[in-house]
Amino acid sequence: MSTRKTGDWSAIRTVLPFLWEHRRRVTLAVTCLVIAKLANVGVPLLLKGIVDALDATQNAVLVVPLALVAGYGALRLTTSLFNELRDAIFARVTQHSIRRIALKVFRHLHELALSFHLDRRTGGISRDIERGSRGISFLLNFMLFNIVPTLVEIGLIATILLVVYAPSFAIITFVTIAIYIAFTLAVTEWRMKFRRTMNDLDSRANTKAIDGLLNYETVKYFGNEEYEATRYDNNLREWETAAVKNQTSLALLNIGQGTVIAVGITALLYLASQGVVDGTLTMGDLVLINAYLLQLFIPMNFLGFVYREIKHSLADMEKMFSLMNQPIDIKDKPAAPPLVVGDGHVRFEHVSFSYAANRQILFDVAFEVPPGHKVAVVGPSGGGKSTLARLLFRFYDVSGGAITINGQDLRDVTQASLRAAIGIVPQDTVLFNDTIYYNIAYARPGANRDAIVRAAQHAHIHTFIESLPDGYDSQVGERGLKLSGGEKQRIAIARTILKNPRILIFDEATSALDSKSEQAIQAALAEVAQNHTTLVIAHRLSTVVDADEILVMEHGRIVERGTHRTLLAAAGRYANMWALQREEREHAQPALA
Repeated sequence: MSTRKTGDWSAIRTVLPFLWEHRRRVTLAVTCLVIAKLANVGVPLLLKGIVDALDATQNAVLVVPLALVAGYGALRLTTSLFNELRDAIFARVTQHSIRRIALKVFRHLHELALSFHLDRRTGGISRDIERGSRGISFLLNFMLFNIVPTLVEIGLIATILLVVYAPSFAIITFVTIAIYIAFTLAVTEWRMKFRRTMNDLDSRANTKAIDGLLNYETVKYFGNEEYEATRYDNNLREWETAAVKNQTSLALLNIGQGTVIAVGITALLYLASQGVVDGTLTMGDLVLINAYLLQLFIPMNFLGFVYREIKHSLADMEKMFSLMNQPIDIKDKPAAPPLVVGDGHVRFEHVSFSYAANRQILFDVAFEVPPGHKVAVVGPSGGGKSTLARLLFRFYDVSGGAITINGQDLRDVTQASLRAAIGIVPQDTVLFNDTIYYNIAYARPGANRDAIVRAAQHAHIHTFIESLPDGYDSQVGERGLKLSGGEKQRIAIARTILKNPRILIFDEATSALDSKSEQAIQAALAEVAQNHTTLVIAHRLSTVVDADEILVMEHGRIVERGTHRTLLAAAGRYANMWALQREEREHAQPALA
């Protein structure tokens, strides 16, 4: 079996458990389906009886066969009624399954490691999930209610033709069906490469579009509107080429299918007509055979369409299910206990870390943050400072050594309990496209309004919020673009204050603030950090002079450590950095004046 077919069956197997959850509804829907199909197969038999009863060559006295007419109408009604009941009963199965699968994919994406999300293309992933969900709906409905029932109906009709009429009728029917199915399968498999190419190009074009829109300001800064449009159009042009090939190959498939059906129907009608001329068949037989041909080949034609669409749906689902197959790199151990935070004593025990085998970031980093203490990490960009925060949150596992909180290795406790114990104000604050209230409350969704307002006051953002026309209900825009960097940073600080964790991390928390705001925020942070274990990652040394210990990192190693005074007295790297930054401040003040 080919890899592609294996993937198709894998997708179908993934969907089946969701059907099993609704097995009673599925059984009831299938029962309605069987009743509708049996009624549909019975319609031509009654139609034959009506025609024969009205055939003057067969009967001397003609009367309207009321019982047969009534039965004919009842069977037609039964077919329509039970088909509609089937769809109504199965609707909940389809929609609930789509919801569950989409939710499963969404949760899985949040369980994947940070490394996956750093490489992801949001627009493409969004389109993959959208197409996959649509494909599931089509697959569930048409595979269960069209392909299997149509094959059953074909079998019933072919059996009736074989038993009641000459073997030539059944032989022509089976040969036509076999040629039709073989042709459909072969051409559809050949066409699938165009569909997959379309999907890849569609996801890529959507990624380009969303990327350009999210970076609207950057596009404008550099006047690159036409460049972005050209980049987007290049993908659309390739998609257009694939779409044209897809459509022309579809026309070829339809022509071939139509030819096979036309030849088969013509041959069968010729045999039936000849039988009427020879007197071996009645007009009712001709009508019955013609009706069965319509019931046989119209579904056959539709079966070809359904098969094509199911193959398309499976291709659409491939991308979504490939997301579900992405391995989860950071997992809780079986039966891992929750973290007992205790006093929040943090230790880095000879930690080494590499993002890749050829790119080591940290080398034998060892330090501790005692309960209630504030430890700062400073140094040039690229020295590994922010990596410490990511490791403490266990976005990655250490390559060597260990990180412990209250004596517990982070790898031995649940991630949820670990992250509940830590609060962070990151360097780059990205907000949800919602209200200010929602973004602050995100730290504790169940918090009341008073708690949220108090957090905003501590972060010195309350007055600004109240000055807005909509106050706390003001929308912040995509990624918080309606707010300044300082305003976003203070909302992030308010969010962390509301969470009130035992351990705090400030990763360049005041980097987007002016000097006046920075002083105010520093006072608030100092107040919040009291009796908390606090790790501060900073560029501005003026913000960490009160730290209990300052670590200087370069190239992934701790090269100096001590208090502000002892490091200045040592006249080493820290003292040089302090002198440079003080000189920059002195030059900046006259310029501002």
